[in-house]
Amino acid sequence: MSNYVFKLPDLGEGTVEAEIVNWRVKPGDTVAEDDVLVEVMTEKAAVEVPAPVGGRVISTTGSPGEMVPVGAELIVIDTGATAAAPAPAASAAAATGSAAGARSTNGAAAAPTAARSGRVATSPAVRRRAHEAGIDLQQVAGSGPNGRIIAKDLDTHVAQRGVPPTPLRTAPKAVPAARVPMAGATEEVKVIGLRRVIAQRLSEAKRTIPHFAYVEELDISELDSLRGHLNRRLPAGAGTLTYLPFLALALVRVLKEFPQCNAHYDAQRGVIVRHRAVHLGVATQTPDGLKVPVVHDAQALGLWQLAAEMRRVSEAARTNKATREELTGSTITITSLGKLGGIASTPIINAPEVAIIGVNRAVQRPLVIDGAVAVRLTMNLSSSFDHRFVDGYDAAAMIQALKECLEHPATIFIDG
Repeated sequence: MSNYVFKLPDLGEGTVEAEIVNWRVKPGDTVAEDDVLVEVMTEKAAVEVPAPVGGRVISTTGSPGEMVPVGAELIVIDTGATAAAPAPAASAAAATGSAAGARSTNGAAAAPTAARSGRVATSPAVRRRAHEAGIDLQQVAGSGPNGRIIAKDLDTHVAQRGVPPTPLRTAPKAVPAARVPMAGATEEVKVIGLRRVIAQRLSEAKRTIPHFAYVEELDISELDSLRGHLNRRLPAGAGTLTYLPFLALALVRVLKEFPQCNAHYDAQRGVIVRHRAVHLGVATQTPDGLKVPVVHDAQALGLWQLAAEMRRVSEAARTNKATREELTGSTITITSLGKLGGIASTPIINAPEVAIIGVNRAVQRPLVIDGAVAVRLTMNLSSSFDHRFVDGYDAAAMIQALKECLEHPATIFIDG
């Protein structure tokens, strides 16, 4: 027996520890070199840790949710062990049993998916769902780039195979008592991984930053008309413009007059760092939780470039393809719930930034214009500022300047 002790490696950028999110192996499993051993979460990103050697797993250190220091023992592998290949008869029996199970569930024979070899390309969220449902991802056909398994592939596999979802605790049989609480009516979900990081950062931001909220109504009728005109000129299949690229372009323009809002607060040094460049954070909902991918140097981009880059980084965040650079370094953030935006909201500042601009739903409302009532398309901006460093007057003045740009969208494109 030759045991190889693998320690948690340095994952970069000053990382001193990482959280165990999901073990992909257990003691007794046989692994090959470069197989993913475990998913961990640092303060910067989720990381899949590959095996440096092949062999049989002797022991692992840490359960999901536990922190492991860099350099601490992570896993022990017996490099002298080899994998025993399954007997053909057993494989055939398993395939026969699978087909029979498919017939009894669906009423017709379902052809089993051919097993693949090697590492399956997919996201940590899909891996967790498959693990919880007891599904072997080697049996799932991937429709993504290079055969990558995406969420809808797993859904399709579940529907075809009749695999039931992971159940909650089974409720007990009915009892005569009329007011006996229903067992199994709750489910405990451990807060780990990205969700833990989100909870920690938002709690810290809300606890340490005195938020000043400011809501303003915009008449975006002209902006919507311009947006519609530009979208109608696009070739078939091209990505259409939303309101966000216009907001981003107007924000870049306005921040020249309000540099105190395009800044970071360095709490350790007690210094406000104002940025000349606008590195725009775009709050994005993903299957794993809220992420903020970044459009770097937004001030150097035009409308179409901004729109394309915002779509690109948001999609990269949703599919876990965003690089560490694309998820860090924002100087101000915009956030939108789209059609779910409601009338107003109170967005939480993405520390160490000092401002965030929130977009609410666009709706038609009656407005008084030149003494007459007219139906106009309106939208509220709900913004938050760090009141320690952005005075209420300056915050209101900035939003008013942004309002003027968006209500008269031609001014967004005029230099001066």
